[in-house]
Amino acid sequence: MTYSDQRRHNDGSRMKVKVVMNPSTSSAHCVGQSPTDDLMDDWLLLSTESAGPQHLEVSREDQEGEDRGKFKSKLVSAWNSVKYGWSLKQKSKFSKSSPVIMLGQSYELKDQGERERFRRSFASLLWLTYRRGFPSLAGSSLTTDSGWGCVLRTGQMLLAQGLLLHLRPPGWTWSVSHHAVKDDMDLLVTRTTDSAERGMNLKEGPSKRGRKLSLDSCLNRTMEASHRRVVSWFADHPTAPFGIHKLVELGKSSGKKAGDWYGPSIVAHILRKAVAASADLPNLVVYVAQDCTIYLEDVRSLCERPPPQSWKSVIILVPVRLGGQDLNPSYITCVKKLLTLQCCIGIIGGKPKHSLFFIGFQDDHLLYLDPHYCQPTVDITKESFPLESFHCKYPRKMSFSRMDPSCTIGFYAKGQKDFESLCTVVYEALSTSAGAYPMFIFAEGKSQEEERSKTPTNNITYIQRKSERKRVDTSNSLDEFVLL
Repeated sequence: MTYSDQRRHNDGSRMKVKVVMNPSTSSAHCVGQSPTDDLMDDWLLLSTESAGPQHLEVSREDQEGEDRGKFKSKLVSAWNSVKYGWSLKQKSKFSKSSPVIMLGQSYELKDQGERERFRRSFASLLWLTYRRGFPSLAGSSLTTDSGWGCVLRTGQMLLAQGLLLHLRPPGWTWSVSHHAVKDDMDLLVTRTTDSAERGMNLKEGPSKRGRKLSLDSCLNRTMEASHRRVVSWFADHPTAPFGIHKLVELGKSSGKKAGDWYGPSIVAHILRKAVAASADLPNLVVYVAQDCTIYLEDVRSLCERPPPQSWKSVIILVPVRLGGQDLNPSYITCVKKLLTLQCCIGIIGGKPKHSLFFIGFQDDHLLYLDPHYCQPTVDITKESFPLESFHCKYPRKMSFSRMDPSCTIGFYAKGQKDFESLCTVVYEALSTSAGAYPMFIFAEGKSQEEERSKTPTNNITYIQRKSERKRVDTSNSLDEFVLL
């Protein structure tokens, strides 16, 4: 069985890529893929044993059905490795004439120091992608989430960013990223300026850099251990509190199972349940907005504790729909404003049926992390398990016009004062949606969720003005429904 496609070289020429699988051996190889052969090396080493324990006492028919399911999963994984691995290493073009905004920080790429700061910050974000070869998901023979779990992965990345803010000091970056990140983006620059900047940096001298590196290595030991702990919480193993197995298990109460499509709204509620069930984060709660409304009394009741205890930290998730079948351009300015806020931890969004984790923008293009590259599962039980596959060094961009209107926006507040500040700055950002209804609102009091559950409701939201109201077709959207 084969899958084939055409990929374009950097010089504009095309080359046909073919994934060939042998059903009898469950092996795969790529034809005509020399520029990215390394992407498939680990796939060729994937054995059938990694797909989970074999049950001897099953009928021949059941065994054949299970084998077909495993073969299909491996085929999809191989195809995603080729399809997305090819584009992963293509450089996105960034302009020096305008800043890059990423999770509340601004980077002027015309400055060499700012460029390096951006690279380190980007490479420090947790990148959670499709994986293959993990223990079978409950109630299925699936050993990969390739082809269906991308919204769960973008949800993991948003939660991971919240946890890094919760547990790490401000401005923390992954120490290895200083060495791992090279020139991974194309800049529209002048060579003479870069050379001059590099010359200025060399004046620092080897002894000063050596002392700084030695100090950093000592300070980073504790941080690195904590960093590994956070990564392990997202491991592809049934015991991981925020791993794919746990999220799929929690999705059952919403009528979802392994292999189903998950929308941004459902994933928001799954993340809330996962944090509530975790014993590792007693001082953190997740609040999910109801009907595009953040009810302040609901948040306070979650966070308040009797003196002398302080407020719990809170991650606020707001599922919204920013238009009908396509993104309403009136909301673009507001999305940009929200991404400039330091309390914003990203957006679970994407293109139709293709989830991405939005983390910033430059001009009219969104900056994102893509979960679709399928990687082998990492054994996190090893003391020094490799971290490189959990970080990405290739920033990617896409036009705002391609953004799917269904998304979930995330915010983080460390304490009560931070929450009050969050309400102020977010409210100001929401007021920039000129000529459109607010993306969401703040309201005093509690939600009426229990009362609504007893009353039949119409699950269609009308985004347009009253004179233009019409039913919205969302069949090709990220979400399975339109929010109230």
